[in-house]
Amino acid sequence: MLTKRIIPCLDIKNGRTVKGVNFVGLRDAGDPIALAKLYAENGADELVFLDISATEERRKTLTDLVIGVAQNVNIPFTVGGGISSVEDVDTLLQCGADKVSVNSSAVKNPDLINQLSAKFGSQCVVVAIDAKQIDGQWKVHLVGGKVPTELDLFDWAKEVEQRGAGEILFTSMDHDGTKDGFANQALARLSEELNIAVIASGGAGKADHFVDAFKKGKADAALAASVFHFKEIEIIALKELLKSQGIPVRLK
Repeated sequence: MLTKRIIPCLDIKNGRTVKGVNFVGLRDAGDPIALAKLYAENGADELVFLDISATEERRKTLTDLVIGVAQNVNIPFTVGGGISSVEDVDTLLQCGADKVSVNSSAVKNPDLINQLSAKFGSQCVVVAIDAKQIDGQWKVHLVGGKVPTELDLFDWAKEVEQRGAGEILFTSMDHDGTKDGFANQALARLSEELNIAVIASGGAGKADHFVDAFKKGKADAALAASVFHFKEIEIIALKELLKSQGIPVRLK
């Protein structure tokens, strides 16, 4: 059985790690390179680094920061934000990233997923999907959750898989930063309908929420930010709990 992964997420704005609630009200959470190094040393399975304002500001991801993070970690490292071409990905991989995450650009140009998968392999391509419930339906949102679309979460996830993505990073905007738990019903449906890995994001507030994401949500990995940044949950202790609940994890 594949081990379940715990993934701290570094949301970056102006070179600093930040965290908000429902994608707004951002507050500073520290230096991304120092945090990345700490997580790598303390049992994180992977890291995700999202330059959250790159798309909105129509600029490329901060490559200097990617290089700095990559030099300080020895675990897989995914980078997202402002990626819109094969050339962007080539640059980031050369800077030290192991995978890339595309979101808005993939919706605007779905063929980008095919191009990236063909050139770099599906294991390198993560498609991030930010969605919230509107009139009972999960609708995909773009540009850091600021732009709603008519795309259905589950339809888009299936298309993404068909186009060659290796993983889905699903963030529930309704749950983001609330610390009330992950969107387990939606996660379970994604996990059942897809044959690729599903990463849960949005809503972690306590260790039991991770247990639920894996047991009820059937997620392959769980991502969180503030509970790790502000030391509300220690990764090693979390993994010990998961193991005690019969959930396979990698222990140091």
